[in-house]
Amino acid sequence: MRKLALVLLLALGVFAQDEPPAAPGGGRGGRGGRGGANAEPINENTFSPLHVRQIGPAFISGRISQTAVFPDDSNHYLVAEASGGLWLTFNNGTTWQPVFDTYGSYSIGYVAIDPRNPSIVWAGTGENNNQRSVSYGDGVYKSDDGGRTFHNVGLKLTEHIARIVIDPRDSNVVYVAAPGPLWKGGGERGLYKTTDGGKTWSASLIKVGDYTGCSDVLLDPRNPDILLAATHQRQRSYFGIIHGGPESGLWRSTDAGKTWSQVRGGFPSGELGRIGLNYAPSNPSIVYAQVEGPEGRGGLYRSADNGVTWEKRNSSDQQGQYYSKVQVDPANTDRVYIQGVNIMVSDDGGRTLTSLPTRNKHVDNHDIWIDPHNNNHYRVGCDGGLYESYDRAATWNFKANLPTAQMYDIAISDESPWYFVYGGTQDNNSFGCPTAIASSPWAATASTRASIRRTPTPSMRKCRTAAWCASTAAPASASPSSPRRKRAIPRCAGTGTPPSSSAPIRAHASTSARRNSTAPTTAAIPGAKSPAISPASWTATNSR
Repeated sequence: MRKLALVLLLALGVFAQDEPPAAPGGGRGGRGGRGGANAEPINENTFSPLHVRQIGPAFISGRISQTAVFPDDSNHYLVAEASGGLWLTFNNGTTWQPVFDTYGSYSIGYVAIDPRNPSIVWAGTGENNNQRSVSYGDGVYKSDDGGRTFHNVGLKLTEHIARIVIDPRDSNVVYVAAPGPLWKGGGERGLYKTTDGGKTWSASLIKVGDYTGCSDVLLDPRNPDILLAATHQRQRSYFGIIHGGPESGLWRSTDAGKTWSQVRGGFPSGELGRIGLNYAPSNPSIVYAQVEGPEGRGGLYRSADNGVTWEKRNSSDQQGQYYSKVQVDPANTDRVYIQGVNIMVSDDGGRTLTSLPTRNKHVDNHDIWIDPHNNNHYRVGCDGGLYESYDRAATWNFKANLPTAQMYDIAISDESPWYFVYGGTQDNNSFGCPTAIASSPWAATASTRASIRRTPTPSMRKCRTAAWCASTAAPASASPSSPRRKRAIPRCAGTGTPPSSSAPIRAHASTSARRNSTAPTTAAIPGAKSPAISPASWTATNSR
């Protein structure tokens, strides 16, 4: 608590030096104002003198929703993060630009690049998942400069976007599949269409109930008037989730969405869960559907006539609240990839499945991109970040410089002279770092996804585990009275002793992820600054 009090005192000192401007009507903003239009105890001026900085960590990433590759160059692509914004690279991840930090949501569900004009990029905010920790968005955004800048074009009450498809004949015609709010009914949910580039939107093309939305949509690139759309009925509450119902199903239109018929012809009926769709790029008449369903109705289904009739190929039923995506090799209609804890792959149209190799790769997969010019080349987005393979998954390269760790919880210690910040991440261990320096060295503290409930302090006689370690190194500038240390010495935050040999130290040389960024890191806080992350100071211990 000593250190927390010091933080509060420092904050008060900042307020004293940078007094908020007078509110309209002569009153002052913040607590103790003298009336006027801005006399609320906490308002937009309360925190305006405070500035934030990026402290990392920059050697781990978080859950990725999707990668969208530009047709001009496979090294030029966008990465959509479930809770880390949208990132642009021109050089296959050597450097990254965060392009969504100044907008209304940090959660991206889907990104679509216009096949007719790649300068036009659509981004749907709010991840397309239904698990406990899920982030929501504020509608659909559009970019006219290749994803460098965006503007909101509506559907702000959807909260989650599953997919966006663009008519290849007309860039102004766009369909948006919206599952709708997860924790409540209503909002904007269903399948929406614009014919004027996002200026106006139709009502949902498919009639849905208060707890039903659209979980996926496909458009036949040869005849864009033919559409397939999946509806999903679900609701999450504190006690659990209702993840299916009689309003879930598959629908087909042959007149660009004007009329719809529910697909039967071998497709399962009754109460269903989430449905994921994709066609074979080399033959769009072949369509696959990953279906969540009870009583053996779930599994992988295949259609050879553009979604009219279906055949069940496999009973593999993924956990629909977190996975449903099925993807097809661009050159081979029978090679199918199903996202899940492990990526399941089939070479016989889904009849048999084997696990794609995952050596030295994180699990919990949400998206795979297969290079249309070299189908041995993959990029996979998972809970651990972005991985790439050039040998059909025999080996993997991790893009370690994408700093999008998803923190479940944070806590601070009471060390002196520099206190430490500890964070528990989603599936990526727990980490800690001193906050006195601009680019702090982070160290892993435990292999866990749990929230941080208590942090080690000098008052504790020993660390709870040998994994609770942090670097005590800091430059002289961090404290005028402290000499510059020659090297970083990992020490136990509870005892001050070096960690045991069972927790080896591994250094990570991480590229500065925000070096090319022109956008602030935290747009919601006025005056936020985003200094570059130092690539040399990052350390980790006991990484799994």
